[in-house]
Amino acid sequence: MTFKIEHKDKGSSARAGIITTAHGDIKTPIFMPVGTQGTVKGVHQQELHDVVNAQIILGNTYHLYLRPGTDILQKAGGLHKFINWDKPILTDSGGYQVYSLKGMRKITEEGVKFQSHIDGSRHFFSPESVMDVQRIIGADIVMAFDECTPYPCEFKYARNSMHMTHRWLVRCINRMNNTDPVYGYQQTFSPIVQGSTFPDLRKESAEFIADQGQDMNAIGGLSVGEPHEDMYAMTELVCGILPQDKPRYLMGVGLPENILESIALGIDMFDCVLPSRNARHGILYTKNGLINIKNVKWRDDFSPVDAESNAPTSRVHTKAYLRHLFKVEELLAAQIATLHNLSFFLWLVGESRRKIAEGTFYEWKNEMVKSVSQRL
Repeated sequence: MTFKIEHKDKGSSARAGIITTAHGDIKTPIFMPVGTQGTVKGVHQQELHDVVNAQIILGNTYHLYLRPGTDILQKAGGLHKFINWDKPILTDSGGYQVYSLKGMRKITEEGVKFQSHIDGSRHFFSPESVMDVQRIIGADIVMAFDECTPYPCEFKYARNSMHMTHRWLVRCINRMNNTDPVYGYQQTFSPIVQGSTFPDLRKESAEFIADQGQDMNAIGGLSVGEPHEDMYAMTELVCGILPQDKPRYLMGVGLPENILESIALGIDMFDCVLPSRNARHGILYTKNGLINIKNVKWRDDFSPVDAESNAPTSRVHTKAYLRHLFKVEELLAAQIATLHNLSFFLWLVGESRRKIAEGTFYEWKNEMVKSVSQRL
């Protein structure tokens, strides 16, 4: 993988670049739709390609390991072929999913014993086994196995967890260095900075991760309930330490205002389930603010869902029609809403990229944060 910075904003730390992978280029800053189980819910791959204009999507190691399983994925020739997606894929290591199985997992130095949320069957993840699974999945970018600490979190726990994550990281790197790609193309490995909301821990972790010399780096353990101000403070601190010439990925952060503020701090990559999950509940994101399409105020509003959206469905269908679909519980409601939200998020990062190139991102960002944060 290579990363080339093409433009830098004049008023902030925002930058626009291109990540080159075996399955194509990714223009940054970028938002990555989440396809946890081999699909972005409610959206066909052709729509992701032609309508949403997604440049990269996510899969999740935990879920794909359980279903369909590594044997099926390897027989299929990897996740790209299994789901018929020829653009880049990133796989989360499953650390966050295992962390969320409170009461169903036990974390030790060796790894994590856990029970499946599906049938209660018992399994074990180690840094080595998670790298092996991600080799078989075949993603272009694979993530380190880490522990995501909860918020709030005591300093002692956060420190011990961070140090274990660092020890796991060394094991992940050794496994990647001592194994070969399964499908003949290179996979990029990314460490993850942890440390909760403690500045000294974040600094120590960022320095340790930077010293590993990997081709990209990620920031984890944020957007887990902490105030936005703390998230921005930790992100700014870490971005000041991680290498300038490597992509930076802020994991799980996905409100439009969070994305804009984090781009200004120097983040290149984002993912979140919110645009697709909230779409299924009738929550729409627009450049003018948030819409709950189920509200009665949209009952006889025959204007387009969003006349300026990338998605043709948003320009063609009216708010009144989409509200009707939700009220009668038609599957098409979630499909249209998901296409709209994902298209808006891709528009948002694409417009950010354009403003960075113009050198006007910071001023535009300040206005957009006000606009996208309001409820309509």
